[in-house]
Amino acid sequence: MQNIAVVTGASSGIGAATARRLATEGFHVVAAARRADRLEELVKEIGPAATAVACDVTSDESVSALAGAVTGLGGPVTLLVNNAGGAAGLDPVESGSVADWQWMYDVNVLGSLRMTKALLPALEASGAGTIVTVGSTAAFTVYEGGGGYTAAKHAQTALVGTLRLELSGKPVRIIEVDPGMVRTDEFSLKRFGGDQAKADAVYQGVKEPLTADDIADIIAFAATRPHHVNLDRIVVRPIAQAAQHKVYREK
Repeated sequence: MQNIAVVTGASSGIGAATARRLATEGFHVVAAARRADRLEELVKEIGPAATAVACDVTSDESVSALAGAVTGLGGPVTLLVNNAGGAAGLDPVESGSVADWQWMYDVNVLGSLRMTKALLPALEASGAGTIVTVGSTAAFTVYEGGGGYTAAKHAQTALVGTLRLELSGKPVRIIEVDPGMVRTDEFSLKRFGGDQAKADAVYQGVKEPLTADDIADIIAFAATRPHHVNLDRIVVRPIAQAAQHKVYREK
């Protein structure tokens, strides 16, 4: 059977684009996310090279069930893409929502931990495993209003770096992809609670923000290098974004 790639957060955005791209690279893709209806549409589009498995990465039981479904497919599990994540709100620390902070930590950090723990035995057993974690430039740069999200992404990158050290000598490589400004249908919209005007303002005047397909292309490239080649961290921004706080906007 084909090598199996598991992609979390696959119901939209970067996750869906990555699932499509990895299928063209010869993987059998397990598309995982909470929204089963979206997954079914995606798998129907991709065809027999994909399987949909509903999964909530904030639930131990759900992740365990996903791992069982993946191993039940019978093929070698060689790739995990920890893509599920998100941001909530843009409040300053002094009025930050504890619930929002807890959710961001649970989905970005503990979600990556749960998925890694669940699939690491299979990845190691394959003899050529790869874990790609989709972080953010927020993993190493803070900004006003981003305390909860940047804290979660800093923690996620600490998890990735620690894992790389702990797996030294084992046949599993650890890759981190940190995008800057990526325009997808849902990321900013979810962050602002469905406020389309606020979501649109994030990208106002930016000629060409990155797209989900741009990030999927980078993930696929990193995952398909010869296995002795490890791209530890890939930082990618649109040319309009010179730094987290420096974005060129056309009038």
